[in-house]
Amino acid sequence: MFDLTLSFDNGPAEDVTPRVLDVLARRGVKTTFFVIGEKLARPENRRHAERAHAEGHWIGNHTWSHSLPFGLMEADAAIAEFDQTQNAIGALVHPHRFFRPYGQGGNLDKRLLSRAVVDHVARARATIVLWSALPRDWEDAEGWVERALSQIAAQPWSLMVLHDLPTGAMRHLDRFLALVEERGGRIRQDFPPDCLPMVDGQMKFEIDGLVAAV
Repeated sequence: MFDLTLSFDNGPAEDVTPRVLDVLARRGVKTTFFVIGEKLARPENRRHAERAHAEGHWIGNHTWSHSLPFGLMEADAAIAEFDQTQNAIGALVHPHRFFRPYGQGGNLDKRLLSRAVVDHVARARATIVLWSALPRDWEDAEGWVERALSQIAAQPWSLMVLHDLPTGAMRHLDRFLALVEERGGRIRQDFPPDCLPMVDGQMKFEIDGLVAAV
């Protein structure tokens, strides 16, 4: 038995996000979509996010441009990216104001954040959401399924990052969910506490290893 929280980064994406939503609806799975602000600004993509929100999924902030980890950006630019995306999310915002930083390939290291960003996110009373399973579906459209199953079987509760992008990977989402069920996994929407270093602007544990030195 194991628990799994699913999340999707880097969308919304035309054609892909609707198909993902169809699969999730058919299987009764709720998740969180961490959206790119500049994508959400396009009307057709916002409609996909609105549908996700209406169907009970949560919407989170995954930066405006997804161009550079915040720990490698000038503080003002990084803060603007966070704020622009929060503004774009608008009425779709979750009460806990979920924010997932960009890890540039899933790296949990000092490039992730800067002290100025952490302080700003705290003032915004946001919740930082990290991850504990990353099957790299963006670079392997089919093989990610077995990697994902191995990762989630190795820990009692995983927070997995998938991507609703036009890579072909999400054609295998339904098969993945069927295998999770077959192997006794329980899919839930809430997040493991060890992936939430900040909740509503309050630090829950230290993240010095994720914050740039300058």
